[in-house]
Amino acid sequence: MTEAPATAVLTDTPDEPLELNISGMTCAACAARIERKLNKLDGVHAVVNFATERAVVHGIGPEQAPEAIRLVEKAGYGAAVRDADEDVWSMRAAETRIGSLRRRLAVATILTIPLCDLTILLALVPGWRFPDWELVCVLLAIPIVAWAAWPFHRATLRGLMRGSLSMDTLVSLGSIASFGWAVVTLVIGSSGPGYWLGFGVTPQGADAIYLDVAAGMITFQLGGRYFEARSRRRAGDVLNALASLAVREVRVLRDGLERVVPVGELRVGETFVVRPGERLAADGTVIDGASGIDTSPMTGESVPAEVGPGSAVVGGTVNLAGRLEIRAEAVGPKARLAQMAALAEEAQRRKARIQTLADRVSQYFIPAVIVVAVLVMAAWLLAGAAPRGAFGTGVAVLIIACPCALGLATPTALMVGVGRGGQLGILIKGQDALEASGAIDTVVFDKTGTLTTGAMRVAGLAPLGAPEADLLRWAGAVEAGSEHTIAKAISETARAQLGELPRAGRFTTLPGLGARAEVDGAAVTVGGPRLFAQEGLAMPAEAAAAVERFHARGSTAVLVAVDGVVRGVIALADEVKPSAASTVERLRALGLHSILLTGDAEAPARAAAAATGIDEVVSGVLPAEKAEAIARLQGEGHRVAMVGDGINDAAALATAELGLAMVRGTDIAMKSADIILVRDDLGSVVDAILLSRRTLRTIRLNLVWAFGYNIAAVPIAAFGLLNPLIAAAAMALSSVLVVSNSLRLRSFEPSGRSAARGEGEGPQ
Repeated sequence: MTEAPATAVLTDTPDEPLELNISGMTCAACAARIERKLNKLDGVHAVVNFATERAVVHGIGPEQAPEAIRLVEKAGYGAAVRDADEDVWSMRAAETRIGSLRRRLAVATILTIPLCDLTILLALVPGWRFPDWELVCVLLAIPIVAWAAWPFHRATLRGLMRGSLSMDTLVSLGSIASFGWAVVTLVIGSSGPGYWLGFGVTPQGADAIYLDVAAGMITFQLGGRYFEARSRRRAGDVLNALASLAVREVRVLRDGLERVVPVGELRVGETFVVRPGERLAADGTVIDGASGIDTSPMTGESVPAEVGPGSAVVGGTVNLAGRLEIRAEAVGPKARLAQMAALAEEAQRRKARIQTLADRVSQYFIPAVIVVAVLVMAAWLLAGAAPRGAFGTGVAVLIIACPCALGLATPTALMVGVGRGGQLGILIKGQDALEASGAIDTVVFDKTGTLTTGAMRVAGLAPLGAPEADLLRWAGAVEAGSEHTIAKAISETARAQLGELPRAGRFTTLPGLGARAEVDGAAVTVGGPRLFAQEGLAMPAEAAAAVERFHARGSTAVLVAVDGVVRGVIALADEVKPSAASTVERLRALGLHSILLTGDAEAPARAAAAATGIDEVVSGVLPAEKAEAIARLQGEGHRVAMVGDGINDAAALATAELGLAMVRGTDIAMKSADIILVRDDLGSVVDAILLSRRTLRTIRLNLVWAFGYNIAAVPIAAFGLLNPLIAAAAMALSSVLVVSNSLRLRSFEPSGRSAARGEGEGPQ
């Protein structure tokens, strides 16, 4: 049976994808079926994630949502447009599914226990059999096979009506076949010999034992599905932990009065009040009050941060002590918490390449299993086996081969890993970061703002034929138009010493080199020696000597020229972050090579490298050359991770196999990276790599178990060495083990708190 092609033609492809909550999925084959349905729409690319029970549909806007929902419902499932702020539909659907499974499992368990005791006892001890004992067993089994197993039967019927099969098909067929065989043989009688039960051979006439097989298989499957559903919800709770940090209401100061308003009404520039014990509603700067801030929900750092007037604070953190008045600077989707939650959500939208392979295997595996079960039963019959034995072997193959664990192996581990990373201030954008982390052998660091604090300060002045005040005034006026850390240091120092600065005209920034502008009618150029060489500006011997002197002290030298004449040199110093040296040492313990890649001069670059223990220095590179340097390392056979924070690093972050951006960096740097590091601690670089590797190792272990289990179990069942009841228990246990193994990622702790090698070193 084939599906009719969808006739809807969709136009006006939107930038933002449509997200749908999906209900009724029971396995990866269900997700694949919905995917195929949605992808029949013209211009649409849909990805359905079984673990998160969501569909992400690209190429469709909200106005076409009813058409997409209709297609999902036509496939036999429920769907609704997802509201990220208040996802009540999804939570209600999950609770309904878990509640239904709980009730069916309870009834099945209550009836299966006496049924198994009765049938096994009477099967093994014929002398204890009483009149119509078979009828009693059948009556106990009917509610289990009919009502408790209805979700499996319903999914099977739904699939068969649409020409597709799922893992539920195997369970439904196995239970119906076992029940039917038991009823038929009890009605017509059987004179065949006994058969192996796992701990002995039954006497003649014990075919009622197959009622145990049907009931036990359904009970085990319901138990597996129930605990799997609960585990997946718990895994989702980890992922949604960031979103739960958002507050609904905020105290805004308006006309000198505190007013409680919905957080959506807070605007940039407004002042809001946070009392002790309350959570901050937005990012901003403290303008009044002093307190300790618990940042652990956002960064994983256990020590509260002390804040006062002028301190930058982040929404989602908790005020511990005093009353704070905060000027809002980033609200709504611009706030760091919202961006972190969006990134964590984005990680779940995409499938890993390895999961796509698993889904494809599941799609073809199920019909293959049914064919193999039939062939095995026929082979046993042709070999002269009793019909009962041949039938039991076929049913065992049918049950044991269910690849449920295969569909859960990757998404559950990815879900928990991304969620745990979010709790620790490590935002993993998607599966690419996980797959890259297992192969990198080189970590490249940017210098300013990444390896160092980025809080540059003016450390010295060397005026040449001009007063120091004029040198600062010229340079400060030009650099006031730039956001670079060196420019900020110069302009802030100039304002602090001179007050207001003249307005600069015709400002031009030269990325990686410097800037130029007109100040008081004169052409002023500010930049490093490389810019002056490129511009053809002569450097006097005094200026060259000053540059050398500043470089020898580990400072960065900036030259200032007015109308083409060098008028002085400004030295700037930057402190290496306290965590830099220990981070490099931990990377070395993991077998990773460290490189410093910077546009700074060689002397200050080597001073920073010496202070941190970095192995290799590449200095004096332009932004485009940073990407070329990464490509050159890759050409030499290295797998490279790049750590940066600025616009200058964006191309290099995108070029590297693994890009890690500090959250205090520019938006373009964070968009180019694979992992965002929220904690202002370089140790999070190692933690991110370790968490990624452990998540990848968990995925691989899950897949090895899922594939290996099916590959090993099918031949065992085919040779008649597995009772169907044992096969049903083992198959249910397989899915529970995979989900439970994924949940172990919740216990991951940053390696700074434990031995670095304890969380797995080297590629896994």
